Amino acid sequence: MNSEEEFYDAETGGCILHVYSVSICLCVGVYYRKTLPAPMISRCDYSVWGILKKCIGMELSKITMPIVFNEPLSFLQRMSEYMEHTHLIHKACTLSDSIDRMQVVAAFAVSSVASQWDRTGKPFNPLLGETYELTREDEGYRLISEQVSHHPPISAFHAQSLKQEFEFHGSIYPKLKFWGKSVEAEPKGTMTLELLKRKEAFTWTNPLCCVHNIIMGKLWIEQYGTVEIVNHNTGDRCVLNFKPCGMFGKELHKVEGYIQDKSKKKQRVLYGKWTECMYSVAPKVYEANKKKAEKGDAKKNKPQSAGKQETEDMPGVQETISVITGSALLWRITPRPAHSEEMYNFTSFTMTLNELEPGMERLLAPTDCRLRPDVRAMENGDLDTASVEKDRLEEKQRAARKECSKDEGEWSTRWFRLGTNPHTGAQDWLYTGGYFDRNYTDCPNLY
Repeated sequence: MNSEEEFYDAETGGCILHVYSVSICLCVGVYYRKTLPAPMISRCDYSVWGILKKCIGMELSKITMPIVFNEPLSFLQRMSEYMEHTHLIHKACTLSDSIDRMQVVAAFAVSSVASQWDRTGKPFNPLLGETYELTREDEGYRLISEQVSHHPPISAFHAQSLKQEFEFHGSIYPKLKFWGKSVEAEPKGTMTLELLKRKEAFTWTNPLCCVHNIIMGKLWIEQYGTVEIVNHNTGDRCVLNFKPCGMFGKELHKVEGYIQDKSKKKQRVLYGKWTECMYSVAPKVYEANKKKAEKGDAKKNKPQSAGKQETEDMPGVQETISVITGSALLWRITPRPAHSEEMYNFTSFTMTLNELEPGMERLLAPTDCRLRPDVRAMENGDLDTASVEKDRLEEKQRAARKECSKDEGEWSTRWFRLGTNPHTGAQDWLYTGGYFDRNYTDCPNLY
């Protein structure tokens, strides 16, 4: 029996789980930090426009940005924020009806991007071969991610239930472009959620994300685009429309969609905001409410002209979602801590991701991004050291790549391989297993 199997068998005790839990602070009820070591570094003296004005239409992954515009996380850690609302996956596993499962999976897909709200800092680009592990026994899962490609930058992750109830995996190629007054991020890649005991697999892609007011004004974020979730076993589909802001901000953050069964009959309508909550209601009830609302708007609204806007102004705060009678709440966002704005607008969950407790270092893979000196220095508020270390690590990576090309060798990923997603038939990065056996002798020296 290998250590991964032993881990599953030792849910309530056992030597391996006990040692690992105590050393990496994974026991139920363990204390997780509630703040960062230092507040966010001010960006007031720096201009994004001064750097980007010559880069309109270019791929931003090829542009070096001053470190002050970063947040103290690697992109691998930011990707793990998909797991903040894992309780929704656990709930889906308990439901007997496939449509009920689909609507909870849809809520999870929306919740997985909710932490991006007001997050205008850029995560550190992962080094090739960099990894991140996250084990949350209190939430019943563990995750491993790896930077599997440098050009293009591709990050792969695999999360699994500690009780073998689900697997959630995917790979992301964050394609960024600058369009004058905004930066658009297209998170290319497919998310796959497998409910193992139900023998069901769901796939979807994430919406586009846009940061506005790069030139002047307050930075603000919107997400937009169509997200289609497919249950490959039942034929059920969910189509979610992340709405663009619109002229007067009326649609800001709104998400609307529907679930249809394999015969294409609508079974549920979903609505809410990706920054707040999601509800489900019967299609007939939704349509009746929509007609009533349209009649009311026609009576009270008069045509308005839009004045010339010099900046993509942040729309005013919109009133919360109007809940339709008969709706069921699927998900509500966890409130952020009161000091979140001083901490890069991190959620309570995000605040814990770079925590390095005593004893962790000897158990982590040497490639884990908690060990990156540039990210650690920035988290501690030392911008000068962070900048020096970032330059050193990037130069070290370039030298290693040059040496590899001299030897006519190719980079070999450690924990993932390029294969075929069995549910979509498309190319995907698949976890090969073995990470939690903790044999890291072949890991590269990155830091």
